Amino acid sequence: MSGVDDEGGGEVDLANRRVDGVAVAVLEHIARSIVDDPDAVVVESSSRGRRLTLELHVAPGDMGRVIGRRGRVAQAIRTAVRAVGAADDLDVDVSFVD
Repeated sequence: MSGVDDEGGGEVDLANRRVDGVAVAVLEHIARSIVDDPDAVVVESSSRGRRLTLELHVAPGDMGRVIGRRGRVAQAIRTAVRAVGAADDLDVDVSFVD
């Protein structure tokens, strides 16, 4: 399956698209919506087969906002990102890094 690249006019192989892009984008969007310093949000990704590991880095003052009371916000973030990954047939793990 291929399509036309809008910018260069060349062919783009849609079957080889980067599948972790949606999960990363969702995690970044959620994190930037919660924190006081959205410019400090960084998501690093690594994958092995169908397992995708995402590490979320935020400003030190925003870590409490991302974790939440008793980890409820962190668990909700993990659930949402795992659901997005499941749609692409990926097992997604989200880690919150200091």
